[in-house]
Parts: sequence; structure tokens; C-alpha cells
Amino acid sequence: MSGSATRPGVAGSAPERFSNPLRERGFEGRIVEAVERIEAAHRFEVPVERGFSFITDTANWSRFWPGFVSLDETSRWRAPGDTARLTTRLLGRERDLTMTITRFEQDRLVTYTSTQPGLPEARHERHFDPDGGGFLYRLVVEYEPRGGVSGVLDRVMLPRGLRRAFQSTFEALDRELSAARP
Repeated sequence: MSGSATRPGVAGSAPERFSNPLRERGFEGRIVEAVERIEAAHRFEVPVERGFSFITDTANWSRFWPGFVSLDETSRWRAPGDTARLTTRLLGRERDLTMTITRFEQDRLVTYTSTQPGLPEARHERHFDPDGGGFLYRLVVEYEPRGGVSGVLDRVMLPRGLRRAFQSTFEALDRELSAARP
């Protein structure tokens, strides 16, 4: 979700489009005016260790990843620097997606970057927060919209598509994790 916040310590300041009131450094060190941040969360009724293990195991991705077609056999997904390459079907076309882990904290957090032809480079966060006997799974995608007509698509269509993908992921994980419960 794109956040809205006032500038810390400045009384009566105008709301900002995202939480950082100052301009941010982009992927290549460029100063950018806006970063899109899309978030969604869902609670699952299985222990966080079990959910983390299932979700981070590439052998399970075909069971919950929206539009999953295939995973390159050289893909690794267990530690920072590991890269996974997968093919997905989006709008009737197959697309290649390359993801590289930047942080991997067992049963807690996975962050990674992704590149996909025709889309802006993105940063991703996958949070696993214990909640009673279950866990809260929070998905975050952040990216810099491109300029021109592509930027309009990045600001309007891409957030909608990401929210739909989040919802599809949650629904599929509900089925898979419920079926796997003892």
C-alpha cells in the first residue's frame, strides 16, 4: 500500500506520498521523487517455521506462485546472493523473472531484488511474524516508476496487478498450508 505520512517534527506539514519525506536515492544512486510501495498481509494457521519452510522451498513454488510456468534448474534460494530464475505467464505471455536474495533470516525475513523485461527493477520483502500458533505473512514490493507512458502504467496498472497477485498467492497458500496441516 502506498503510505501517507506527515513530516516528522514539522507541525502542520502536508502529507507526503510515501513515508520518507525527503527524496530517496534510487537503484543506481539517482535521486527520485517517488517510490511505489505495495503491501499486503495475511494470517495463516500453521507455525511460522512450517510456513517459512514451505514458502522458501523452490520445489513448492509451482503450487502457489501466480502464473508459474517453470523454474530454471540452476536456481538457488537459501542465502544472500542466491538467484532464482523463473518463467511466469502474465497477460497470456510467458515472461522471465530473475530474483536475487539480499537478506535471508530463517523463519523471519527474506528480501530480494527482481528484474523482468518490460517492468521496473523491484525490491521485495517477505515478512514472517509469529502470531499465536500461526504467523502473519506480509508481502512488500517497492519500485521506481519509469518516465513517460511506461510510468503511467507503473503507477496505475502495476499496483493493481501486484495486489491481485498477492491475493492469489494468499488464496493458494491457504489451500496448500491447510492441506498440509496434521
